[in-house]
Amino acid sequence: MKLSIAIDGPAGAGKSTVARAVAARLGLTYLDTGAMYRAITLAGLRRGTDIHDAEALEALTKIVELDIKSDSIGQNIIFMDGENVTEDIRLPIVNRNVSFVARCPQVRKILVDKQRQIGSRGGMVMDGRDIGTIVMPSAEYKFFLNASLTERSRRRLAELSAKGEEFELEQMMQEIAARDKIDSEREVAPLRPAEDAIYLDTTLMTIDAVVDAIVRAVRGEE
Repeated sequence: MKLSIAIDGPAGAGKSTVARAVAARLGLTYLDTGAMYRAITLAGLRRGTDIHDAEALEALTKIVELDIKSDSIGQNIIFMDGENVTEDIRLPIVNRNVSFVARCPQVRKILVDKQRQIGSRGGMVMDGRDIGTIVMPSAEYKFFLNASLTERSRRRLAELSAKGEEFELEQMMQEIAARDKIDSEREVAPLRPAEDAIYLDTTLMTIDAVVDAIVRAVRGEE
C-alpha cells in the first residue's frame, strides 16, 4: 500500500499515538514530524542558542544531524548528532519552547524539505501541524484531530505523570493554550485543517476508537 495519510492537530490531540497505530494497522511507515522540531529545540537549549533569533536557529538547523529510525513496533527513534534523544525531546522545557522554534520560517523550510523528501516515497503516515496543508498537500487522506483544552491538558499530564513528572492541570492548560496561540498565529504554515481534511473531535473518544474511525475511512468502510 503506497498511499499517504496526513494527520494534523494541536498539542495533546493524540496525533502521534493515533498516527503510529494507524500506520501499524495499514502496514505503512510512520513519521513524527514534530519530533524533528523538538530535536532542534533540544539542540538549541543545550547549546545556549537564542530560540528567538531566526538566523541563529537557521545556522543550528543546518549543522544538526537528524536521523529517524523505526523500532520493531513502528515507533520513531530520534537521533540527534548520533545520540538517541527520543526521551529528552519530550521534556517539559522542550514542550515550552518548541513552538518558538517551529514558527521560525528558516527552520521550517529546512525541515519541511526533508519531510517532503521522505513523504514523496509514499506508503507514509505523517503527523504534525502542517502535514495536510504544506508537507503532503496531495496526501490521499487527511485528518485533523482536536479535543477540548481540558482534555488535551489531562492527556499531557498523564504522559508526564507516567515519567514521574508532576504538574498542575491549570498550569498545563495555560502552557497548551499559549502553544495553541503561537501555532495558530504564526506567519508560516499556521495550524489549521486542510480544506479537504476529515475533522475528528477526540474529546470523548478512546485512542482505539479514533484509530478505527481513520482506518474505516481509508478502507472506504464508512
